Amino acid sequence: MTVPKLANAELAVMNRLWEKGIATARQLREQLYPEAARPMHGTIQRLLQRLEAKGFVERDSDRAAHLFSPRISREAYAAGRLESLADQVTGGSFVPMITHLVEERKLSDADMEHLRRLLEER
Repeated sequence: MTVPKLANAELAVMNRLWEKGIATARQLREQLYPEAARPMHGTIQRLLQRLEAKGFVERDSDRAAHLFSPRISREAYAAGRLESLADQVTGGSFVPMITHLVEERKLSDADMEHLRRLLEER
């Protein structure tokens, strides 16, 4: 699945939505920019509009304060970005990426055991 790359600010909003499940623009602003308060509200609104246009968030406008929720899961986004990275860097192969993670010990023993089980099931 091809998933567009999110800008850092968009990803910060999505991370909050993935954690909370649903939020208003005000709640997101207060969580992401607690010191800035009101001036950042327009920024959050624009980020949410961009994310909605890209198909990442859904807006429930039945209430005065619109509610936003993710339309794509964190796992689906990560999978799509990894596929894009593999296509761009290694011709679509995940082997170099996994090899690097294993050899550089970026995977815990539990992670490696999980991968081992997945491979055995296939």
